[in-house]
Amino acid sequence: MISIPNTTLAQQSAHVMYLSDTCAKAMGMGIEHVDDGYALLTMTITPHMLNGHKTCHGGQLFSLADTAFAYACNSQGYAAVATMCSIDFIRPGFEGDTLRATAKMKHQGKRNGLYEVEIINQDGKTLAVFHGRSHRLGHRLVGEES
Repeated sequence: MISIPNTTLAQQSAHVMYLSDTCAKAMGMGIEHVDDGYALLTMTITPHMLNGHKTCHGGQLFSLADTAFAYACNSQGYAAVATMCSIDFIRPGFEGDTLRATAKMKHQGKRNGLYEVEIINQDGKTLAVFHGRSHRLGHRLVGEES
């Protein structure tokens, strides 16, 4: 069992995942808050994230949303992975924009869950909405049986 004193199960799960999350670290993602079925991550758009139109590449937005989704669907201490994801791009992001990706659980069964992630900019405008389905792998990430 991994023991991290004075933290919730969601915080323990996020801590364990973030230790090895080189993608999130390389992209400058920050974990602002995690809770049961919930994660809020931030990221600032840097010059190397821009496409040929000088807007944030869609893959960068997808990575932010997918990462928030991962922290939300693993927040109950069970190891979970994505089985399906889709994203709707609403408006572009630009260099220097500070993004917030809020992932919320819509349903969690014994093995499968449904999550939605909204990415907004510093002005509160929605850039993208992501939908994901998760599958629990059958073992705990942290907690009683890990």
